[in-house]
Amino acid sequence: MPGPIQSIERAAAVLRLLARAPGPLAVGEIAGALDLAKPTAHGILRTLLGVGFVDQDATTGRYLLGPALGELGTDRLDVNELRSRAIHRADALAARTGESVRIAVGREVGVTVIHHVFRPDNSAQALAVGEVLPAHATALGKVLLAYDAVPARTRSAAGAAGSGAPSGAAPELTAFTRRTIVDRDEFARAVTEVRRAGWAGEVGEFRGGEAGVAAPIRDRGGLVVAALGITGPVDRLCDNRLQLRATAIEHVRAAARAVHRDLSVSP
Repeated sequence: MPGPIQSIERAAAVLRLLARAPGPLAVGEIAGALDLAKPTAHGILRTLLGVGFVDQDATTGRYLLGPALGELGTDRLDVNELRSRAIHRADALAARTGESVRIAVGREVGVTVIHHVFRPDNSAQALAVGEVLPAHATALGKVLLAYDAVPARTRSAAGAAGSGAPSGAAPELTAFTRRTIVDRDEFARAVTEVRRAGWAGEVGEFRGGEAGVAAPIRDRGGLVVAALGITGPVDRLCDNRLQLRATAIEHVRAAARAVHRDLSVSP
């Protein structure tokens, strides 16, 4: 039986990205958000333009959803499907690292935890499902901001990430600890580094003594739909120079890649 056609999956990811963007996007922004070569992204856009699914601004050359799509424009991730596909990978990550695992998605304000696996040490812990985290001060949030279509557009102190958060001038970034990044230029550089490295980390930026590592979860077409990460004490996740341990980073990235593979398989 024939498998899925990658070009169609990528075209679907382009449409979903345009649907949730705050405005028209340049071909380079689309290519960067979906991890595509620029000529590949351009070819997909030209094809979608030809069938009316995408339109192009005559002045700026940027792309937006076309008239043929009618009311398409609500980016709704099936959270239940994501959770069901990721649950075994999250359990395995917690067992492998000994730390708590969270999966989060971007919302209008901050990022929301949709799945939480307790640290496997039988200690007292509170369920974090539904908790809203500040995007700029957490590894999960940094991932979702980094893979937004336009990473330089940092948002409010709560850190709205993706999912159609409003554009425009944002208030100052809130400091939760002395290590929280509150300078916008510094934060923009940090977000750029997340995209380059493919993962995000934070050491005591949200809660003192706590560190985190997160990586992006991509859907079938390559669009980042969620972030998967671990949190734990700084002395366990970091070395004596407060650098996150390479083993922790690789465990998280491997788990996120595994979830992507699971999402790419038809149910």
